[in-house]
Amino acid sequence: MRKHLLSAMAAAALLLGAAAPALAQGTAPADTAVIISLTDSCSSKTAKVGQKVNASVAENVVAGGKTIVPKGSKAVLHVVSAKPSGRLKGQAQLWLKIESVTVRGTSYAVDSNSSGQTGPSHNKRNVIAIGGGAAAGAVIGGMAGGGAGAAIGAGVGAAAGTGVAAMTGKKDIHYPSETKLRFTLKSALTVR
Repeated sequence: MRKHLLSAMAAAALLLGAAAPALAQGTAPADTAVIISLTDSCSSKTAKVGQKVNASVAENVVAGGKTIVPKGSKAVLHVVSAKPSGRLKGQAQLWLKIESVTVRGTSYAVDSNSSGQTGPSHNKRNVIAIGGGAAAGAVIGGMAGGGAGAAIGAGVGAAAGTGVAAMTGKKDIHYPSETKLRFTLKSALTVR
């Protein structure tokens, strides 16, 4: 009975071993896509160039039919460009690069492109808010006081439009935890 039990356990171990994925190793060539999921949140309002951002690999990195970096592997990113949004000018920027991935307890340096975004320009929105305020002020001023009233109204309307643009102007970029970003390897990554 004991002999049969040991044989059954050995067979089960063999089957489980065969079903287990092979240990990650090999080389992912340049231009291989790496999808990363952020663990930490990150914002253009507070991020600083060089700041580390914790993350994990969101999908297996596969090359030649082999998993080189398994899903869930720890990753560390760093901020390469960060700029908060201004109220009337200045586009927000937040760009990151992969610094390293950890596979089976070993950290590997990664050379990737940067991934992120630059916020929209304020120019068009500001022109609409300020110009619209000036036009509305001129119409109201013209109705109330003629030509001189129109000029005064245009100035007051433009000032009001500038105030509205300044109050609504900040458009920072925010990546909450679990945000997925796509990177591309700039050079091969070899995992042993």
